[in-house]
Amino acid sequence: MALVLIVFLVLLLLGMPVAFAIGISGFLFFVQQPALPLTMPVQLILSGTQSFSLLAIPMFIFAGNLLNNTGITSRLVQFASVLTGHMRGGLAQTSVVLSTLMGGVTGSAIADASMEARILGPAMTKRGYDRAYSAVVHGFTSLITIAIPPGIGLVLYGSIGEVSIGRLFAGGILPGLLMAALFMIVVSITSGKKGYLPEREKRASAKEIIPAFISSLWAIFFPIFLLVALRFGFLIPSEAGAFASVYALAVGLIAYRELTWKKFLSAVKYTIMDVGMIMLLIALSSLVSYGMTWEMIPQTLSQLLLGISENPYVITGLIVLMLLVLGMFIDSTVLILLLTSILVPVMKQIGMDLVHFGVLMVITCATGLLTPPVGLVMYSVCSVMGCSLEDYIRECWPFLIAMFILIALMLFFPQIILFIPNLIFGKA
Repeated sequence: MALVLIVFLVLLLLGMPVAFAIGISGFLFFVQQPALPLTMPVQLILSGTQSFSLLAIPMFIFAGNLLNNTGITSRLVQFASVLTGHMRGGLAQTSVVLSTLMGGVTGSAIADASMEARILGPAMTKRGYDRAYSAVVHGFTSLITIAIPPGIGLVLYGSIGEVSIGRLFAGGILPGLLMAALFMIVVSITSGKKGYLPEREKRASAKEIIPAFISSLWAIFFPIFLLVALRFGFLIPSEAGAFASVYALAVGLIAYRELTWKKFLSAVKYTIMDVGMIMLLIALSSLVSYGMTWEMIPQTLSQLLLGISENPYVITGLIVLMLLVLGMFIDSTVLILLLTSILVPVMKQIGMDLVHFGVLMVITCATGLLTPPVGLVMYSVCSVMGCSLEDYIRECWPFLIAMFILIALMLFFPQIILFIPNLIFGKA
């Protein structure tokens, strides 16, 4: 597997698309193994996409793209602005609240960051916000959408690791809200130092908040509908994805009446592109996953870690550090696809709750989207805001420290993740 890893990294450095880098390096493993027929890679690529639970992914992506074309986004912007306009750095605080509300709509950090940078970015620049600071705010707050259901990373982890997706969705709620609270504190402190003023002189009245809240109800209640349906067995995850799409259509056609044929086709177009990318990654990563299983890497890793310590927190902490480093070089989706099948057996062996570890792993991997040298969200927001990478790195440290604090809290206080799953679904 050492040669496979080297080839994979070399191909990435040469700029090859990640899916093809995984596929070529994975195929190389079978070339090295005379005992394995060369027909196996084709079979594995096909079988890698045949999991019934994976049907939830295209449906949730389609639902998110539909909801973005129904007028929900503009209503959420208005609601977030009403809630936070009186705070220091009002527009930056709006970005935090908006990402929290958008978690049930996009489920994608890249989509959320790009959208917010385009919607709020120009207004922030006009108000005197530094472009790099705005880019950092939009980038880091987009991580909240990873935790608030239905995050695609949680679906991938649950599908591969055979962990309850309903419990994972519930487990992401408190960490997502805690992340939002930490970012609001950071924005308040940094805005005070930079002199970024509130957007309004005093807190909004109930007459302003209530209408804005009512107009946003369809988005706010969306994650709640999903959890209720999963909890009481009305839907399984793949059916919940289909329900989400029907829900989005109903909101666009009946509730808001803003979903036109042109917007529908746009949602279909972007869904095809997103699903094609993710499913190609899933299919080709099955080659590397099989190679790791064949070489007994999960068992070797378990023995190595248990040789260092028998304390679950020490072992998990080492894995978290590894994920943070790997996230700087490899996309979070790829990390989840490649490492879930390796790390889940390790977590089982040390007695770690798989929902606790899953939420922790997904959020930790996603942090790499905001760090150099290959953070996709980082490049996206810098491009939209027109700021340099150097300026971005200078501004990002307070938010990065907040993420490290969140990860440490999730690691050492499991109930931050497990409280709501245990409350809704009962103790595992």
